[in-house]
Amino acid sequence: MKAERGVYSAIGTGAAPQIFYFESQSFWYLVFQNGNAAYSTNKDISNPAGWSVPTNFFSGTPSILTANIGSGYWVDMRTIRDSSQCYLFSSDDNGYLYRSQTSLANFPNGMGSTVIALSDTEYLLMVEVIGSDGYRYFRSWTGTSLAHTDSNPFARSTNVVFSGTAWTKSISHGEMIRTKVNQAMTISPCNLRYLYQGVSPSAGGDYNAFPWKLGFLTQTNSAC
Repeated sequence: MKAERGVYSAIGTGAAPQIFYFESQSFWYLVFQNGNAAYSTNKDISNPAGWSVPTNFFSGTPSILTANIGSGYWVDMRTIRDSSQCYLFSSDDNGYLYRSQTSLANFPNGMGSTVIALSDTEYLLMVEVIGSDGYRYFRSWTGTSLAHTDSNPFARSTNVVFSGTAWTKSISHGEMIRTKVNQAMTISPCNLRYLYQGVSPSAGGDYNAFPWKLGFLTQTNSAC
């Protein structure tokens, strides 16, 4: 993988990257798919040659994926943590969202306990509320449909206003822009900004060879 002119990293090939700073370790992490779920670390993000040789989170494909993946692919790994655990979410192109986890202290080692977190017929909503004792906690609901559909999306070419001629109909592989870049993945709900990849509608052939370009969305209806 070419990092910049004349500089090569040890990352190799992969797709669907996520990057964050793990404060307690003072390392930047790059998490991506390479047929497994992989990560590479770097002490200095300004040094593109500083990325380590990738390490896989798993010794092989978790058995629950093998049993459910069908003709899909294991893709789109994302990590997030709470006060004690680190979670790795992934998909299989077959309607399933998986969750694996390890302790915060043990990350990135020990990733396991992989379960199906959601399927395409069930959705999970988690909302912070204030209890009768005045303390905050999270409530959760499950349902068989979402308010955001093909006709009411979060971000789609049908509800995005392009500057000039619309250059893509695909809003793909996005990442919310955050002011804090640590492992908590915190975002502000005000004035959302979203980086995504798009491609010309006329592009064809092998998906991995598409001439993807980066686009940037800015929320225009913020209530904050």
